[in-house]
Amino acid sequence: MAATVVQLTESKKHIQHTHRVFAAQKKAFRGNPAPSLTERQDNLKRLKRVLLSNQDRLVEAIDRDFSCRSRDESLIAEVMPSIQGINYTLKNLGDWMKPSKRHVSVLFQPASNKVHYQPKGVVGVIVPWNYPLYLAVGPLVASLAAGNRTMIKMSEYTPHTSALFKEIIEDNFAEDLVAVINGEADVAADFSSRPFDHLLFTGSTSVGKMVMRAAAENLTPVTLELGGKSPAIVSPDAPMEDAAQRIAFGKAFNAGQTCVAPDYVLCPADRVQTFVDEYRTRFAEMYPSLRDNDDYTAIINERQYERLQGYLEDAREKGAELIEINPAREDLKDGTRKIPLTLVLKATPDMKVMQDEIFGPILPVVAYGTLDEAIHYINDRPRPLALYFFGYNKGEQQHVVENTHSGGMCINDALMHVAQDDLPFGGIGDSGMGHYHGREGFLTFSHHRAIFTKQKFNSGKFVYAPHGTAMHRLVYRFFIR
Repeated sequence: MAATVVQLTESKKHIQHTHRVFAAQKKAFRGNPAPSLTERQDNLKRLKRVLLSNQDRLVEAIDRDFSCRSRDESLIAEVMPSIQGINYTLKNLGDWMKPSKRHVSVLFQPASNKVHYQPKGVVGVIVPWNYPLYLAVGPLVASLAAGNRTMIKMSEYTPHTSALFKEIIEDNFAEDLVAVINGEADVAADFSSRPFDHLLFTGSTSVGKMVMRAAAENLTPVTLELGGKSPAIVSPDAPMEDAAQRIAFGKAFNAGQTCVAPDYVLCPADRVQTFVDEYRTRFAEMYPSLRDNDDYTAIINERQYERLQGYLEDAREKGAELIEINPAREDLKDGTRKIPLTLVLKATPDMKVMQDEIFGPILPVVAYGTLDEAIHYINDRPRPLALYFFGYNKGEQQHVVENTHSGGMCINDALMHVAQDDLPFGGIGDSGMGHYHGREGFLTFSHHRAIFTKQKFNSGKFVYAPHGTAMHRLVYRFFIR
């Protein structure tokens, strides 16, 4: 009871803080609604310095939150893409900010059409727990590049990272420019109800629906980066060594706690055993042991660990064949929160592993007969955030591209499309809406203001009333045809 009262008191403080900061940022934006290129570049350079000077602390904080998060995974997936994203934005921001010229019909000449890219105002960002640094910094970079003020709600499941990120942001940025909000789920719910000028949420589809519902009350535009079940297709003649190695990397990275991790594999029925054998070999090459191997990340918390164990038990009870890949045959059931990579064969639609996004080191392998059967299997389900195709036949590659939908796609790789600075990242349907990264991020957080300009000479007067004149008839003759 006492703990509940303390939590409510803390939540109230966080919510009051959220409201105060929101008002301050709105006021600050009105005072400077069009930050210059230099101002934006200075903010981005400062953010880069902050990240570089605190990278070791940030990596250690993430490790503490996971109880074991590979240092290299944090550098590869959190620090490096954050820095590279800033560098790419700094290099191109001047060009992105330039108004774009648009066509003017002869009917309206002499005049000009341009699109100006204005900051929207105050942007809200809701960050998940799986990549707490990168999924805070990526949207922040895009928002600052577009000239906005930004409020960031960190996940309550990464308390060490969230506290440190708040500390370093507060030490380097004015609160009315960038602010970090911490707190429990009730704070996040209040955060999503603020009348932001744009709101970006990364997380589950179910919570995304609640965020969108709250934003709708304020007509706040939203970008939803959700998840779903991202399939990996192994083609009939793909070199299995290549496919298994790259899928193993994509699934084992962060122990599968990645929104674009391969969620299940579609494999030719006569090659399933070959895939299993190659997968076992390639995984063991990367992770010869698990228990005390700092390269193999733990599950974030007990709740997620129990959820994943429940998926395995459900599949086992319903007749699936579970193949646990534990190269050193270690006992991991003593509080490590590490789960061996487990392949699930003979999975059926009624199993939880085939219904929910897995978000962990469990990989169903579904057999198919023809490539079109695999495509139909994907298209019968909600559109995924990512789709992976493995095979070097360019005709098959194009066939899959043209006959499927997904937020993004890799051909003969996994995860890597997310790290491309000049590719948009975003979902479609159940996996989200809207895009960011690179130029698309700048555009997402900018208002595309259409401006039509004419000077002293006014050609429009030729269609003014009174109507029915010879000039009207001439205009209709030339422009209504």
